[in-house]
Amino acid sequence: MATPLDPPEERVPDDGVTTGRGMRALAGEEFSAADAIGGWRGAVESVAPGVLFVVVYLATGQRMVPALVASLGAALVAVMVRLVQRTPVTQAFAGVLGVLIGVIWAWRTGRAQDYFLWGLWVNVAYAVGTLATILARYPLVGLVVGLFDKEGPLTGGSWGRVVAWRSDPALLRRYSLATWPWVAMFVLRLVVQVPLYRSAEVAWLGTAKLVMGLPLTALVLWLSWRLVRPSGASPEPPRTRPAP
Repeated sequence: MATPLDPPEERVPDDGVTTGRGMRALAGEEFSAADAIGGWRGAVESVAPGVLFVVVYLATGQRMVPALVASLGAALVAVMVRLVQRTPVTQAFAGVLGVLIGVIWAWRTGRAQDYFLWGLWVNVAYAVGTLATILARYPLVGLVVGLFDKEGPLTGGSWGRVVAWRSDPALLRRYSLATWPWVAMFVLRLVVQVPLYRSAEVAWLGTAKLVMGLPLTALVLWLSWRLVRPSGASPEPPRTRPAP
């Protein structure tokens, strides 16, 4: 499944103000919730497999195989449509990989809740990894901002420029503070979803995964973006302009 840590392309809207997708949005001049989560098309591609799994699972009297087929089919259709239209397929391919792992896991164990197990492990890895960047004084948000900033290595700079902010205690504190919402999000997902997984509450687990997926990610992206902004910058609410 696609994640906010994926490095999708940057967009320049008609007004000439740069925005970005995923965590790249943190380096944008303005924030668009729709762009940050990959546009409405990316959002549909991300949530459709999970939604179909739960809906088909319940509609067929908790039969797992039809639910797995429907979920994998939705992910594959997204890739094929993008291939036919010759549009970027990175996000769709990432979605297929995540769905495929979940399908194989659930099919081998015969337990429907294992469809979501891979996502739980991903959140464990992200929580530990993101916390480690804070403790090591290389907060993830600072690395992202340094990497995708206009003055960064994408325009010929060096790694030293990516982490140049570490010499500024105020910036280091700001980027560390802006990274904590990500740790909190990953931990909160585990706190809510692991008990549902252990109790085999497939419908509630799927619902929690949906609610705590893109909507929560967009909120955390915006919060981090606001924390990254200089204190004198005027607040900009999330804009919901859909990507073309």
